[in-house]
Amino acid sequence: MNKELKNKIAQQLKVIEGQVRGLQKMVAEDKYCVDVITQTSAVRNSLSSVEGKILESHLHTCVGDQMQGQNKDKAIKEILAVYKLAKKK
Repeated sequence: MNKELKNKIAQQLKVIEGQVRGLQKMVAEDKYCVDVITQTSAVRNSLSSVEGKILESHLHTCVGDQMQGQNKDKAIKEILAVYKLAKKK
């Protein structure tokens, strides 16, 4: 993963951390359930965005190298494992 992407992801994770802290506060303060659910959805979408960026980087770097070398089967297994995880959502 290149340094620029790593910095963007780190920043995005800090935002998500703040969102989760906000959720904890909302629950502690018995905020309206729909508002809490709306925020959980926002966190989930943010995490999905991070996941997508990391996966794209992985495909462009590690998987690309593996597919051209001796690790083609390993690359395919990794991609299928990630795909199966995504389907469980």
